[in-house]
Amino acid sequence: MKVSLVIMAAGLGSRYGGSKQVDGIGPHGEILMEYSIHDALRAGFNKVVFIIKPEMEALMDRLVGDYLRKKTALDGSPVEVAYVFQDYSSLPAFYTPPAERTKPYGTVHALLCAADVVHEPCCVINADDYYGIGAYRTMYEALTRLPEQGAAVMVGYLLKNTASLYGTVSRGVCTAEEGKLTSIVETKQIRLFPDGTLRDMTADRPLDPDSVVSMNFWGFAPSIFPVLKDYFDEFLRSPKGQELKAECLLPVMIGDLLAEGKMEVSVLRSADKWFGMTYQEDKPLVAEALRALHEADVYPADLRA
Repeated sequence: MKVSLVIMAAGLGSRYGGSKQVDGIGPHGEILMEYSIHDALRAGFNKVVFIIKPEMEALMDRLVGDYLRKKTALDGSPVEVAYVFQDYSSLPAFYTPPAERTKPYGTVHALLCAADVVHEPCCVINADDYYGIGAYRTMYEALTRLPEQGAAVMVGYLLKNTASLYGTVSRGVCTAEEGKLTSIVETKQIRLFPDGTLRDMTADRPLDPDSVVSMNFWGFAPSIFPVLKDYFDEFLRSPKGQELKAECLLPVMIGDLLAEGKMEVSVLRSADKWFGMTYQEDKPLVAEALRALHEADVYPADLRA
């Protein structure tokens, strides 16, 4: 069975201050997405799709693509590698972006860019996040049983394990009942204080540290692509489509579809610890965590072998 890992790597990384998707962070210069790929392949995934900016293709091939094509998946098949581009050329013909806009259009648009190459169940992740091997095993098993229409899965993480002491973050804060997602609210300007408390700075209210949040670890059947197209087209036709920085985000779309009764999302839990790089100050913490994982033999010395 073909199951894809789709990696969203076209973001600008503005808060981090550079292309964090290709910043060597592991003890031997590994980039963070190499850990995701390694974990996904040993969980059973056999295809990797990179969503990138066009100018990143040669770099991605050199860093990841060339050696991935030589790997064999668990089922014995060669690992399939594909690149798709997220840029303004993929916007629908009816829409003209504002002249001063430079920002990408968000994660709904990113995944929609992969519609022509993803024809199987897929797991969608951020390039600059670490999710853990257990999360990929859980996701792979769920994707092999996922109904074709109207269903999705997500791996949730605890809010207290995803915030940064160095600035605010945006998270999809979730509620769930009996393993099913009931709502997801994109909450911006979340700040972690040194005493461990968390606040929504926009609404000036405390947040439960044990709240489940989405870290863009989604699982979909290929039937998601027409849904993405309709939702993104509606976004572009709305007033937000003329804003310079508005983004069309997967958690917001999922929340809207849940409210309309058009989707059922199973919430999967993982004991693995998430970590990522939102700000430059996060880098030494992530580097130390990866070093410890290598020393504990969670990862081999050479991820590319």
